[in-house]
Amino acid sequence: MNLRRDVFQAIADPTRRAILLLLATQSMTAGAIASNFDTARPTVSKHLQILTECELLEQAQNGREIYYNINAKNMKQVADFIEPFRKMWDDRFNKLESIMKNYQPKK
Repeated sequence: MNLRRDVFQAIADPTRRAILLLLATQSMTAGAIASNFDTARPTVSKHLQILTECELLEQAQNGREIYYNINAKNMKQVADFIEPFRKMWDDRFNKLESIMKNYQPKK
């Protein structure tokens, strides 16, 4: 059975999240990415395949090397999903902060 993967399945795995963090600032080859993990290179390649299938990563060929980089457009889908939760927690922390500013400890 071939299940369609989505971005949320992709980011559910800690290794894939770590790969995304590595690629957040620079493009890297599969070998350079794999050197950051204590797993076999085929395992990292499978993670790269999943991230590419979900279109969270893009591939760019430069000579014989394939470089992976973040597809910001599809990462926005994750950010858009998380945004209401971020707002909710910001509101709660702001309320707590205002309560704490007015708090007078009993002597």
